[in-house]
Amino acid sequence: MTRTHGGPDARGPARFDFSTNANATGPCPMALAAVQAADASRYPDPGYTALRARLAAFHGVAPQRILLAASGSEFIQRITAVGARLQPGPVDVPALAYGDYRAAAQAWGREVVTADDPRATLRWQAEPSSPLGQDAPPPADPGDRPTVLDAVYAPLRLQGQGAWTAVQRDQVFVMHSPNKALGLCGVRGAYVVAPDAASGLAWDVAAWCQALQAAEASWLLSAQGVAMLQSWTQEGTQQWLRESLVVLRGWKAELVELLDQRCFELQPSVTPFFVARPPEGLKAAALREAGIAVRETTSFGLPGCWRLSAQPGDAMQALATSMDKEQAAC
Repeated sequence: MTRTHGGPDARGPARFDFSTNANATGPCPMALAAVQAADASRYPDPGYTALRARLAAFHGVAPQRILLAASGSEFIQRITAVGARLQPGPVDVPALAYGDYRAAAQAWGREVVTADDPRATLRWQAEPSSPLGQDAPPPADPGDRPTVLDAVYAPLRLQGQGAWTAVQRDQVFVMHSPNKALGLCGVRGAYVVAPDAASGLAWDVAAWCQALQAAEASWLLSAQGVAMLQSWTQEGTQQWLRESLVVLRGWKAELVELLDQRCFELQPSVTPFFVARPPEGLKAAALREAGIAVRETTSFGLPGCWRLSAQPGDAMQALATSMDKEQAAC
């Protein structure tokens, strides 16, 4: 199976990259400094005791509810594999969603279903989602089966509030991967807040957590990953993030206007990224030759569309110039 992602390709990074969902105002200076100062000569604490405590305090939960992951994608693979043993059956994936949910299910020989299929024994939700950057309502009963809420893009929300209540979030695994919000995609590290066992679930959350921890690799996080997640919990980092959202709102508005003027069909989103259909004859490959990357969305089930993220002014000027040149040549 060929997986498709935004970001650098075989030719390396594009000079102007609209294809990733990373915070384009980054990297966060405080998080970057912490990563650069990390002691790579020593193993981290294999139990990550201090990190688990900090993340638990940050979310206001007990430390035993914090599960660490090498990345969001690593956790997707691990919970799909563990679930294949504990509760075999189909995996429910949103119709338009991050491709690793489906890839993991298929890698473990599990059927992929959609539309909250009652046969599913593992369910994926996202708030907001990729590629659309939109919210979807939570299932009627989030706790009726093991469910993961992918909240990776929640820190990049530019407007509104999520549809999930605190009670509903306590019934599911909530996955966090701060590197995108911090503009540090090359530093891998994620974590999950496990369901509250006291929230009246219809399945054995303790057994799932024990199995997920047993399936962890030793030293799951590098020293740099630990440093990034520790920085994530600090007020200075969170203040930088809040300020970055103001900038991203402005950049997104400029990008929307730029595309609207060139006859793109735009989808709404609550994030700095969104999906758009380009006018006839405008090709992503031609832009890539000009040093500009956009994310084609055929692999998401949206052929003919692109996903683009808000970028600074020089990138948008380059995009406008290249598109006008290509459209003029059509």
